[in-house]
Amino acid sequence: MSSAYLWIKAFHIVMVTSWFAGLFYLPRLFVNLAMVDAAAPDSAGKITASAERERLMLMAGKLYRFMGPLMLLALIPGLVLWLGYGMGSGSGWLPLKLLFVLGLVVYHFYCGRLLRAFADRPSPRSHIWFRWFNEAPVIVLLIVVVLVVVKPF
Repeated sequence: MSSAYLWIKAFHIVMVTSWFAGLFYLPRLFVNLAMVDAAAPDSAGKITASAERERLMLMAGKLYRFMGPLMLLALIPGLVLWLGYGMGSGSGWLPLKLLFVLGLVVYHFYCGRLLRAFADRPSPRSHIWFRWFNEAPVIVLLIVVVLVVVKPF
């Protein structure tokens, strides 16, 4: 194996790990957003967003904007490993892995859609729904790691 291949592979692993940190934490922020009151009266009786909600929205927005480049920095070296070095080519596990990666990209953009929904109105779903939604990337990570390491087919 060439030195460049190993450097690209190491970079890919670090960027996937970083992207997953965001995929794990952003839905957890959604759980908290779903549990906080969307609006509360201020001292004059005017309805305004709570400080807690504003802080959570700020955190979620910054995290989502940070996750986009991490996603690209995870996908690009993955494509280089596959298309440039033939990693996984001809293997039965690769198409399934790619399907799960595509699902993660869809999940990522769906998180952005949910974040915009939170900005426009109170929680679009219950905190229980978001707790289950939060588990999806964990399950996908487990499946993808098994596919890449064990190569079951």
